[in-house]
Amino acid sequence: MHDTLSYLEPTDFPAINRSPLEVLQVNLGYLCNLSCTHCHVNAGPKRTELMDKATVELILEFVRRENVRTLDLTGGAPEMNPYFKYLVIQARAMDARVIDRCNLVILQEPGYEELAEFLAGYQVEIVASLPCYLEDNVDRQRGKGTFSASITALKKLNDLGYGKVDSPLKLNLVFNPQDNKLPPNQQALEMAYKQHLSEHYGIIFNRLYAMANLPIQRFGSQLISKGLFTEYLQLLKDNYRQENLPGVMCRNSISVDWQGFVYDCDFNQMLNLPLGANLNRRTHLSELKSHSLPGSDIAVRQHCYGCTAGQGSSCGGAIA
Repeated sequence: MHDTLSYLEPTDFPAINRSPLEVLQVNLGYLCNLSCTHCHVNAGPKRTELMDKATVELILEFVRRENVRTLDLTGGAPEMNPYFKYLVIQARAMDARVIDRCNLVILQEPGYEELAEFLAGYQVEIVASLPCYLEDNVDRQRGKGTFSASITALKKLNDLGYGKVDSPLKLNLVFNPQDNKLPPNQQALEMAYKQHLSEHYGIIFNRLYAMANLPIQRFGSQLISKGLFTEYLQLLKDNYRQENLPGVMCRNSISVDWQGFVYDCDFNQMLNLPLGANLNRRTHLSELKSHSLPGSDIAVRQHCYGCTAGQGSSCGGAIA
């Protein structure tokens, strides 16, 4: 695995600062049942990093004290953390919106058969990775049989009410490019997804999020191995759009790792770039007060062009 941070320095990305905190994104660990080629976390079945109960309690304390309205759970497969359900139950009791960034296949794994019912019961919003609507492409990107398992999981979620008109159960899908290209137009791609999945499988969903692959961790390392890293970074820079800057996710959200340390975004977490401009000291969530965030600097490097290129890319899909 190549270290990509050195390839992203120095940077000429514009300086940006924070708005008030709205979203707490929590990485519950890097353990995952899949090893996707586009994964910026380098997650997989052999990873052992998992958030412990004490840190989960710290997350809940911060949500309560700072009145955080959106708790965004990611991983790895966040559901593989043994305290995932506890965290969801407690956060929903505080009336926080909870998002589960789900790879779908986990809903079919042994021991997780009742997970879909649990998510529906607590009205957890699902943001599900389905990097293409064609079987061969998904299996190539995520592993043989993953497309079939994903379709089965989506049908189960639909049966529970997810994705249906006027249902409180929101189901959004995530597209990632197969290679070193920018995502196509999100609106047009969403229409193609909805038509294909409905006609071939009877599946419905709410929104499609088209996200760019950022040149870090597994995907970045593959680019380096193929001699394509510089070319891809130039593609991102050539398609930079200043009007996307106000909508980047790092302005109103923070990312917390499995040990409770805080970063400006999930991508910076994977690069070990601590919160803000102070790169010599990591900030722990136990030290953080949300009122100190507005106006503070955000740590940027060349990979930030990935969030501002073309239509833009954030945890909620296209910015433009």
